[in-house]
Amino acid sequence: MIGPSPNPLILSYLKYAISSQMVSYSSVLTAISKFDDFSRELCVQALLDIMDMFCDRLSCHGKAEECIGLCRALLSALHWLLRCTAASAERLREGLEAGSPATGEKQLAMCLQRLEKTLSSTKNRALLHIAKLEEASSWTAIEHSLLKLGEILANLSNPQLRSQAEQCGTLIRSIPTMLSVHSEQLHKTGFPTVHAVVLLEGTMNLTGETQPLVEQLMMVKRMQHIPTPLFVLEIWKACFVGLIESPEGTEELKWTAFTFLKIPQVLVKLKKYSHGDKDFTEDVNCAFEFLLKLTPLLDKADQRYNCDCTDFLLQECGKQGLLSEASVNNLVAKRAADRKHVPQLKSSENANIQPNPGLILRAEPTVTNILKTMDADHSKSPEGLLGVLGHMLSGKSLDLLLAAAAATGKLKSFARKFINLNEFTTHGSGESTKAASVRALLFDISFLMLCHVAQTYGSEVILSESSAGAEVPFFETWMQTCMPEEGKILNPDHPCFRPDSTKVESLVALLNNSSEMKLVQMKWHEACLSISAAILEILNAWENGVLAFESIQKITDNIKGKVCSLAVCAVAWLVAHVRMLGLDEREKSLQMIRQLAGPLYSENTLQFYNERVVIMSSILEHMCADVLQQTATQIKFPSTGVDTMPYWNLLPPKRPIKEVLTDIFAKVLEKGWVDSRSIHIFDTLLHMGGVYWFCNNLIKELLKETRKEHTLRAVELLYSIFCLDMQQVTLVLLGHILPGLLTDSSKWHSLMDPPGTALAKLAVWCALSSYSSHKGQASSRQKKRHREDIEDYISLFPLDDMQPSKLMRLLSSNEEDANILSSPTDRSMSSSLSASQLHTVNMRDPLNRVLANLFLLISSILGSRTAGPHTQFVQWFMEECVDCLEQGSRGSILQFMPFTTVSELVKVSAMSSPKVVLAITDLSLPLGRQVAAKAIAAL
Repeated sequence: MIGPSPNPLILSYLKYAISSQMVSYSSVLTAISKFDDFSRELCVQALLDIMDMFCDRLSCHGKAEECIGLCRALLSALHWLLRCTAASAERLREGLEAGSPATGEKQLAMCLQRLEKTLSSTKNRALLHIAKLEEASSWTAIEHSLLKLGEILANLSNPQLRSQAEQCGTLIRSIPTMLSVHSEQLHKTGFPTVHAVVLLEGTMNLTGETQPLVEQLMMVKRMQHIPTPLFVLEIWKACFVGLIESPEGTEELKWTAFTFLKIPQVLVKLKKYSHGDKDFTEDVNCAFEFLLKLTPLLDKADQRYNCDCTDFLLQECGKQGLLSEASVNNLVAKRAADRKHVPQLKSSENANIQPNPGLILRAEPTVTNILKTMDADHSKSPEGLLGVLGHMLSGKSLDLLLAAAAATGKLKSFARKFINLNEFTTHGSGESTKAASVRALLFDISFLMLCHVAQTYGSEVILSESSAGAEVPFFETWMQTCMPEEGKILNPDHPCFRPDSTKVESLVALLNNSSEMKLVQMKWHEACLSISAAILEILNAWENGVLAFESIQKITDNIKGKVCSLAVCAVAWLVAHVRMLGLDEREKSLQMIRQLAGPLYSENTLQFYNERVVIMSSILEHMCADVLQQTATQIKFPSTGVDTMPYWNLLPPKRPIKEVLTDIFAKVLEKGWVDSRSIHIFDTLLHMGGVYWFCNNLIKELLKETRKEHTLRAVELLYSIFCLDMQQVTLVLLGHILPGLLTDSSKWHSLMDPPGTALAKLAVWCALSSYSSHKGQASSRQKKRHREDIEDYISLFPLDDMQPSKLMRLLSSNEEDANILSSPTDRSMSSSLSASQLHTVNMRDPLNRVLANLFLLISSILGSRTAGPHTQFVQWFMEECVDCLEQGSRGSILQFMPFTTVSELVKVSAMSSPKVVLAITDLSLPLGRQVAAKAIAAL
């Protein structure tokens, strides 16, 4: 290159050396990029010709360092091409001014052609992607050159060259984001997973925080590539279905609160994930447009709630800034016009019902006011406070307020305020009769409300974060030790039921001798704790004929006559006591529960007696349900006309639970969506059979499916059913069920397509969901179940380097794999080193261990000499991982994949694409970049 034109002999030697691969591509590219005298046209053309020989088929089969060298060389060659193009364009402009355009134009066309040829190869763009991460500063230089080139070419007259240049610019700008392009599903309109997740949350977890729900919904949206308008539409559809099918009473109010108060908050948070506010309001508007077309659904909800539900929703969304005012008015008008054609059910009984949605929306500000009232000093105006609470008890006010508090996340503080009030009323000193009765009422109402909250929304709502040294309030103590709940067996002889005997004796005497309960100076919490022992004394006396039935009636009347909470505490103990008795010994205890359950018809009860009895009987009904079923007894509780326990006892008697499970799954699959009743049946079965049984049997059902559209629907539904306890199900699925299928050759046939593809999809979805959420806390719904760890995950999957796990011993029977788990020091590229070890992920966590083992298993299947459906399954699993990954989410489940798997995977034809390699390697690590460069350069 010394003279004005290059030496042809040396040039031909060089071309020969390149063709016979005596010199590496990276050294040629590096050498070219150092030449910067662009005025010597012939020399530049010769260099462009050399580039033309190989720029679209670069490869390198050397060490990882050499491959990274190729990436860097390509990056500097790209920079050189851009500078060269800019210089040619500059000359062309000068030439045009001087009047001789031909010379510059030819060279500019040559430069652009090489640029296009280099960039049109995905492999080259992938290598540049890696180089950009290796050398950020060089990338900045490229961006500068690109801007400069754009300015020069802006006034170019030749449209063909200009569009070619623009195309190259677009390709270069797409390199950093080449992994984040996902196409959305446009051929589907129903998304059962979103539907089921919303139904599950509304039915079982109204008190849960919104953030985990938002993250879970976003996860589903990403994994299934759902367009935003259809995603929002599916959320609304689920809400309306919930409104229509929820059982009457509390459940119906819970759904109303969930739909009108909680879901708008969820959408406000979803809006933060979307790009641009304007787009999101457009999408919400679009979702409502679709929703308005589902007239039968909306009509059914309107008919049940006796109002225009859509109108309330639209107003609420308008308030939250999810819709513009114009959209709200437009949509409201459309729905109003539609409703004119509905045959109105203006029956007399409907006319005076106040619609729930309106009541719930009004209840929300009331909750805030009540919380403020409860903050005041109770000793100053107990009567005023009693008035407020009495008002809360009437009709369905209490359930409305609790549902509104639960949906807006205020239920915990609501419960705390009542616990403090209850604590305040336990002692009275030097009080008048009036003050004593007010105190008794405040104690009773707060106690009953707290029991009711615990039964309706779960006892976690009431428990406080215990601070060391602080005294636990009476109600919390009583609830944890003495209150019967589903799945909690109490010991009637527990010390908590055996307080100080002198207190018990005085209470027995008081109940037996006086005509009614005394109130002045009464320590109610002590009475509640002593009542169990007192009842035992009274029962014994009755059994032994010391007391006649008349005396028992008088005693039970005394117990329930003034404060209902004494009756609740008495029945709580009796329920535990009856469980321990033989068939022939139960009669008198059950008789006593009967006596306590009915209200007292007397003149001198304290105020709000009827309202308190309604709550008491609902509490007692919940408490006794299990025992009455086990002892086949019936007790008539004062009816409120509504089924207070709609989801209780759903399993058909005398049928094996496996049949029930397969049956309900078949029904759900046929219908295409999960309803709230089925969710409760699945939940009960999960409790009964345990996680392994539940998961294993459902996976067997999935593997029986043979039609493609059925398997896909089954996966969408199974994922949402597994959300009942995603963490535990994932551990079982990835730690036990998949390894079992993959290592046992007699089961490989079940992994054929389509069920195999479906199982791979399900496994990836579960793994991604659990991995992304297990950094957060388990939801209260999942804390309730007692953990049944099938085997201790640490011993099942030891990852310390001394002993390979059971699974790995199965696999490494061939000698050459003996170093799979060799000592950590010489592990630099041993077959199990993965990004997670370089990120020092905590391996004591069961999910991390299970994932690491699964990827070791996948790695060994890819490296083994036999192929079959299990290898095909691994390929589907990896494809689904790539499909669901969102670029930039480093630290996903793929970080557990050993680096050596990458080169094995590339050998599988479907996976041998540069984008796949970029997607499955952790490019934030130098070692990850080397592995990726090596795999891509060898393609």
